Amino acid sequence: MKKIQMVDLKSQYDKIKEEVNAGIQEVIDTTTFIKGGKVNVFQKNLETYLNVKHVIPVGNGTDALQIALMALGLKAGDEVITPTFTFIATAEVIALLGLTPVVVDVEEDTFNISIDALKKAITPKTKAIIPVHLFGQCANMDAIMEVANKHKLFVVEDACQSIGSVYTFKDGRKVQSGCIGNIGCTSFFPSKNLGCYGDGGAIFTNDDTLAAAMRAIANHGMVVRYYHDMIGVNSRLDSIQAAVLDVKLKNLDTYIANRQAAAKAYNKAFANHPKITIPYEFPQSTHVYHQYTLKLKNVDRAALQKALEAKGIPAMVYYPVPLHMQKAYQDARYKEGDFPVAEALSACVISLPMHTELDEEQLNYITSEFLTAINNQ
Repeated sequence: MKKIQMVDLKSQYDKIKEEVNAGIQEVIDTTTFIKGGKVNVFQKNLETYLNVKHVIPVGNGTDALQIALMALGLKAGDEVITPTFTFIATAEVIALLGLTPVVVDVEEDTFNISIDALKKAITPKTKAIIPVHLFGQCANMDAIMEVANKHKLFVVEDACQSIGSVYTFKDGRKVQSGCIGNIGCTSFFPSKNLGCYGDGGAIFTNDDTLAAAMRAIANHGMVVRYYHDMIGVNSRLDSIQAAVLDVKLKNLDTYIANRQAAAKAYNKAFANHPKITIPYEFPQSTHVYHQYTLKLKNVDRAALQKALEAKGIPAMVYYPVPLHMQKAYQDARYKEGDFPVAEALSACVISLPMHTELDEEQLNYITSEFLTAINNQ
């Protein structure tokens, strides 16, 4: 049996090696290392895949979120609402821009932003919402867009874990994750469902004005060379990463299907166990399983991880500390106990290996050893 990894990028690479290597060699031969060339090709192909007017490739997912917020023209003190159960980058960019992060609790089943909590958090200072499509499925975008439209708020989707997920609105419309709100952002970090071999990210929008602003901001605030119309940053996807991503984009639907098949095998093994709650699949969103995350009950999680490690099975905790309890984001407005769902999730979730190359032998071994370790507690 192959060594079990949280993400097996080497085995994935072996299957696309010739095409990836050829793409990288083409970049080297043409010496078009920044912009143009492979970046333009990938951008157009991703726009087609997502059925979105504009894709702006950038340096990473965090940059994507920051540039998106910069383009909205928000001012210091403006409030931006986001869930407290997420990776730190979502709140980080809000704080870096001098805006006020307002964190709210999440739903117990989907782990995504609570609509009730969102509604209660809105004040006259609220200007935007950043829903996070956590672990690979969309938040309740019908409800979020209804709230945003009612209060005239911007919606910036953090789709860094959900590329390829499709949201079905109540009226039957199907829209790709990240292409629903005013702006969507994704990350191409290597472990993502669509990941490169370094850092990378992208921004999506159907708004021509926002697209023009974000392209300029990502290029030092420059539209015409050496004429800077706004404060900008330096954030770009390089051509080698674009070459890798363009090959992997062709395989993305297969990668998603492989992840869903692995999740189905896990679900079958763990269903109805009194100490395990398998992932809930929100009916309006496909789940692309960036992570396969379980909730545990009456289990010593640290001991479980140690037992799995002894059997060669990695297991991770995403995320052990919610945003409002992070030292860097301590705020007099919030205290421990204010967000009971997020705090409970941080204490009980565990994620098992999830990637495109999991085979039947590995899945059988993981599920068997996981159940043995739990039953022995």
